[in-house]
Amino acid sequence: MKTLRIISVFATVFFLLNACNDETQTDLQKPEIILDIADAFPQNCDTLYFGETFTFKALFTDNFELGADNAFSINIHNNFDHHSHSTEVTECVLEAVKDAANPFSFIESYSIPEGTRDYETAITIDLTEGDSNGVFDDGDYHFFISLTDKEGWSVQKGLSIKILHR
Repeated sequence: MKTLRIISVFATVFFLLNACNDETQTDLQKPEIILDIADAFPQNCDTLYFGETFTFKALFTDNFELGADNAFSINIHNNFDHHSHSTEVTECVLEAVKDAANPFSFIESYSIPEGTRDYETAITIDLTEGDSNGVFDDGDYHFFISLTDKEGWSVQKGLSIKILHR
């Protein structure tokens, strides 16, 4: 009887210790797109120029892990109709509504190395002056950033920018 009691106590302690040692954690937070680091670019209401290149610079963070294929994307498209998906508080001065003849468009996805919690971008983007249809329309554009962490949480940031010809 005493042996059975000792075995029961050890078995109970063993099961309790293993039940409490569960280190599996669940990611319940979205990643972050941080644009207030030094040299972050572009910012809301910035002006860019056709025929020039610029470097997209931002900091991405996550409490668990960012790394994945197609972890973030950049979408630059016209805002000639004044639609909105800006996530910024500051409102920019917009030009008059106009029809697009040959608008610039840029859509690209990028990967982040696995195991990464903080990632600073340094993506060079070329704003060509035009394409086979002619010179690109200048005016109001959106710079839209989408970031997805390894768990699948997603966050977006929409900036209003101008792209002009010098």
